[in-house]
Amino acid sequence: MRHWWALFVRVMSVLLFSLSVVSCANNLAPTSSLTQPPSQRIQHHIVSKGETLYSIAWRYGKDFKELAAINGVRSPYQIFPGQRLKLAGRVSYETVPTPTVPVKKAVSTAPTKRKTATSSAPKKISKTSISDSNKNDINWRWPAQGRVISKFQPNNPLRKGIDIAGKKGESVLAAADGTVIYAGSALRGYGKLLIIKHSEVFLSAYAHNHKLLVAEGAKVKVGQRIAEMGSSGTDRDMLHFEIRRNGQPVDPAVYLP
Repeated sequence: MRHWWALFVRVMSVLLFSLSVVSCANNLAPTSSLTQPPSQRIQHHIVSKGETLYSIAWRYGKDFKELAAINGVRSPYQIFPGQRLKLAGRVSYETVPTPTVPVKKAVSTAPTKRKTATSSAPKKISKTSISDSNKNDINWRWPAQGRVISKFQPNNPLRKGIDIAGKKGESVLAAADGTVIYAGSALRGYGKLLIIKHSEVFLSAYAHNHKLLVAEGAKVKVGQRIAEMGSSGTDRDMLHFEIRRNGQPVDPAVYLP
């Protein structure tokens, strides 16, 4: 008798436990409510120590001139830690209208001549002038000797440039004449980084260096040794090289000889 009673108690315990599990499962939140909310585009950036307007524009893939204009920052584009920068919006430069001075028309005593109607042909836009305005006049050269181990991929955020293999301490060369506008390690994922401005359109970057040999503001010449190759921010010795045109990454292979 005791045996059957013990068996009955065990069976009832199992049934009660099963019912409690089912009840809890019915109270769980639906799967849709457990998903992450949709990501929102970042509208502002708070400047940290070591950042420049150029490095922030580089980080977000913006043209530095556009970012400066949106925030009313004039050349030489000085910003400070804690400053709040808008990443999109209208240009906030305050333009002061130039006063117009009325010009008195000179009264001519000479007899007026009747103008003959002439048909003036519309001015033609020179195709040469258009192509010249977009022409790349920069004398590019390879920034390092070595094998290309990673190529540019326009739709891959991790392949915004090319990676050139090498050894620690090997020379990193300026790919063209220009001015160093950033030298530091504030950009995550780039290690010790140099950014050079070659024109109002083109910038180039040299990442993962072991040692930087030039400072911000330095004028450099094409082929000049500007850094030593290293592995800062990565797991092997190499140079990550990028070219940006109006803030957007472009394939360096198109420009390098």
